[in-house]
Amino acid sequence: MDHPKKERTFVIIKPDGIQRSLVGEIIRRFERTGLKLVAMKFTQAAEETLWTHYNKDDAWFTSKGERIVADRTEAGLPIEKEVIDYGKDIIRALIKYMTAGPVVMMVWEGNQAVGVIKKLVGSTEPLTSDVGTIRGDLTVDSYAICSVDDRAVRNLIHASDSYEDAQKEISLWFKPEEIVNYRLVQEAILYDINLDGILE
Repeated sequence: MDHPKKERTFVIIKPDGIQRSLVGEIIRRFERTGLKLVAMKFTQAAEETLWTHYNKDDAWFTSKGERIVADRTEAGLPIEKEVIDYGKDIIRALIKYMTAGPVVMMVWEGNQAVGVIKKLVGSTEPLTSDVGTIRGDLTVDSYAICSVDDRAVRNLIHASDSYEDAQKEISLWFKPEEIVNYRLVQEAILYDINLDGILE
């Protein structure tokens, strides 16, 4: 495990974030916390790599499929396949969405980087994300409309769920030499044990 101030997390600004010109706003919110950007690329995500990135098991597919079936039932739509297949359709739709246009991928570093970014991003569903979060403030999509429209939720951004996920995702999308080790002047204020040398 790294020193807490060296913890890293992985972020993708999704195609809807690019198309809505929100890249600068999202980066600004991360920078204001004191986290440090150590890698970034603007690219078209590869479908095969996305399947690896969104690696889910049958329990996950079943859980998500049950929610979709409930949404379709409430909307008066027919149930045309097994619950697990509706769950698998989430990843299919997500990959279709993630490959619809370019994305910005980033690695951020700093104390509790995973938790800080998750807090700023908000919960997966924009409709129920807290005010003040990126998803809560900048978009209005919901699981219910996605189920009815048979598409992925457009929630602007992906952020690693845990330290372990972040390590896997960073190594999947970035080569070690693409991550830059450097020092920001503000790190002295954030992390130095003593604030010596501020007064003249």
